[in-house]
Amino acid sequence: MIKLKEKIGYGFGDAASSMFWKIFGMYSLFFYTDVFGITAKAAGTMFLVARLWDSFFDVFVGIKADRTKSRWGKYRPFLLWFAIPFAVMGMITFFAPDFGQTAKLIYAYVTYSLMMIVYSLINVPYASLLGAISADPTERNSLSSYRMSFAFIGSFVTFMLLQPMIDFFAKTFDPQSLENAKHAVDATVSTSPVGWVMGVGAIGAICVVLFLLCFSWTKERVVQIESEEHVSIKQDLKNLFHNSPWWILVGTGLAALLFNAIRDSVAIYFFRDYVKMNYRVEATGWDMTTIYFLVGQAANLLGVMVAPSLSAKYGKKRTYMISILLAGIFSVGFYFIPNSIGLILTFQFIISMFAGYVLPLLWSMFADIVDHQELLTGRRATGLIFSSSSMSQKLGWALGSALGGWILALFNYVPNAAQQSSQTIFGEHIMISLIPSICCVLAFVGMLFYPLSDKKVKENAELLNQKRGLSAEK
Repeated sequence: MIKLKEKIGYGFGDAASSMFWKIFGMYSLFFYTDVFGITAKAAGTMFLVARLWDSFFDVFVGIKADRTKSRWGKYRPFLLWFAIPFAVMGMITFFAPDFGQTAKLIYAYVTYSLMMIVYSLINVPYASLLGAISADPTERNSLSSYRMSFAFIGSFVTFMLLQPMIDFFAKTFDPQSLENAKHAVDATVSTSPVGWVMGVGAIGAICVVLFLLCFSWTKERVVQIESEEHVSIKQDLKNLFHNSPWWILVGTGLAALLFNAIRDSVAIYFFRDYVKMNYRVEATGWDMTTIYFLVGQAANLLGVMVAPSLSAKYGKKRTYMISILLAGIFSVGFYFIPNSIGLILTFQFIISMFAGYVLPLLWSMFADIVDHQELLTGRRATGLIFSSSSMSQKLGWALGSALGGWILALFNYVPNAAQQSSQTIFGEHIMISLIPSICCVLAFVGMLFYPLSDKKVKENAELLNQKRGLSAEK
């Protein structure tokens, strides 16, 4: 049985990843349009190009991790090696140089792409670590829930600290930037370049500590049979591409993440332009967008905590399908509710709670696919398979962020305009409601064809334990 300290340590890793990932998912489009100074269309295209090729880089990292040999194991060393580069690269990415448009675009492409590479080098091995800590599906489900719980806690930290820190550093080092946004009804996130780079740097320092604790508190137990080490990369990829449950899970995961990415990327614009109530709460320094995100994270965390008991009772597949379908239904309802803060936050809580059920199940199901492939091929390609989960995550966020920028451009969004057109505001409205609901339907339909039942997963684990000459972990 895995001890509580190790489960918490494993969770720290995704707390760190999520702290940065939320900045990229929820604030990066706003940063590039209103702070960095490029168009929404250019930012959307950059997100797609940078994350698209980086998604396939994930597969390379997974293969490399599978073949890594060190006194710390295969996957843990990457947490040690890349914790500091992760934080440093984040600061460089959120630095806004005073360049011309062409130079800005080059800088954005280079730094954003490098940040995604460093993210892959630490996050793909971290995700693969789940399959190496335990061979027991129940324990993996528990570890996955701890992972997602701490991921949402990390998101809470980002939402609670980022905006106040940006304002603090802006006030300290760039006071002129705050003069036009002092707790007004239409105030929004600070556009101070100094505030942004230093605020992100402070978050990065916290991430370094969490990654190192994750490295220190976890242990790799599930090892490959020695003869498996000599399987070629070509054969690994061939085995993966013939794994039909993997294809289905990548597709449904892509749709689910696309749902989150589109909703999150437009929230700042939605509150500022459609709701027109993005005032700040004086005691906290948070605006209504931040409160909206915090409500969503609280609901996500509740969903993650409840997911193991629901999946134990109803099965992973059924729980996933019902949850993603209900998230889609309430997203449609979000479009029709009146312009009321109370209703908006209520629907945000409900939608995010159902989304919270889905995420830990997704990661746990990828671990089940590792077992399934090992039985089929005799090869435990943990890093490769988990890198594919990271690939679907990157593709989902890439397409979601790109679509966010493109749709804003399609509806004639103008950065830093005093008033957006009714056409633009309509586009923002459907981006946070109707368009994400389509992604939920796609995820639901894909999961109809997923073949690994809970019974089959348990049988696979028992067969593998017999093969290794081990008894199942209690």
